Order: sequence, then C-alpha cells, then structure tokens
Amino acid sequence: MKCLVVVAHPLRDSLCHALAERAIGALRAAGHEVVVEDLCADFDPRLGAVERASYYAPQYEAAAVRGEVDRLLAAQGLVLCFPTWWFGFPAVLKGWFDRVWAPGVAYDHASDLGPIRPRLDGLRRTLAVTTLGSPWWVDRLLLRRPVRRVLKTALLGTCAPDCRFEMLSLYGAEKLVPAQVEAFGRRIDSALAGWP
Repeated sequence: MKCLVVVAHPLRDSLCHALAERAIGALRAAGHEVVVEDLCADFDPRLGAVERASYYAPQYEAAAVRGEVDRLLAAQGLVLCFPTWWFGFPAVLKGWFDRVWAPGVAYDHASDLGPIRPRLDGLRRTLAVTTLGSPWWVDRLLLRRPVRRVLKTALLGTCAPDCRFEMLSLYGAEKLVPAQVEAFGRRIDSALAGWP
C-alpha cells in the first residue's frame, strides 16, 4: 500500500519520533511504500483567512497546502504519531486536519448543509499511535478517550467511513523503562503486520 506517516512532535529525539520510526520500519519491511510528513519541521498549522473563506465556496483554496493534500489523497494507509496534550491533539496536528482535511479534499458539503459526503475513498487503514503522560484510567474512564472519539467518529467516520481504524495509546510516557517502550513497539509491529 501507499502509506503516509504523519509525525507531530517538535523534538526529533522524542518518544513519538522513535515510535514513528518503528512504524516506518515495520511498513517498509512489509513492502509498503512510505511517505513521511514531519509536521513540526515545515508545516504551518494556521488556517488563514483565504482558506477559511473558501470553505463554503465552489472550490477550497488549497494552493498553500497542495503537497499535503496530494499526499493525503494518495494514501491508502495512514499512521498518525503524536503526543496527546491536555487530552487533545497538538496544535500542529489539529491545524493539519483544519487545512488539509478540507471540503473538496476529504469531504463535500451537502447542498442543504446536511451531513457531509466522504471523499477519502482510497484510505483503507489508519493507525493512531499516541503517548500520554496520564495513567490509562484518566483517559479511558474519566474522559472516555476524547482523541480516539474525534479520530474515529468525526474525522474518519465522516471522511473515510470504510477505513479500518486502530489506536494505540502509551500511558505514563514520562516514567517508562526501555522494556515498556519495546513492548509497545511490538504492539505497533503487530498492528501493522495485518495491513495488506
């Protein structure tokens, strides 16, 4: 498959980058074509006035993000590697969704402003890999996994409803020992091993 790996962490020596490298290695070892998008290296997450004004125009103004749009549209597999901060996406990843998963790209508006129509028909698999400083029970029991719900229901559920989605969350990320990181890495390998 053509796979897009999107990394959203400002530190190159971060755990997120290490987990992204694990995913990239697993995908390449399985023969997939891999393109890497390091958002913190060169992506401006700010949705500008021209882009926002074009959200309901006949055509979205995607000139400034044409490369990112083309890479998303070409992807059959998508791996997102990011930290969960304050139980949400890092700003750069949220900006990528705002600017790239736009009307005419990821979806079309209904003529009566009803439910949107999906456009990411080629996207078959998505794996989200995230790190959290909090313990598992805060994310799962107290907050009911808000990031997972947004990815699964709001983004993929409306823009790529036939895409299979999986999320791997590494909790207590500031206090891990190497054996825990390696065990989580094996979970990434296992999740990606099932990709056709």
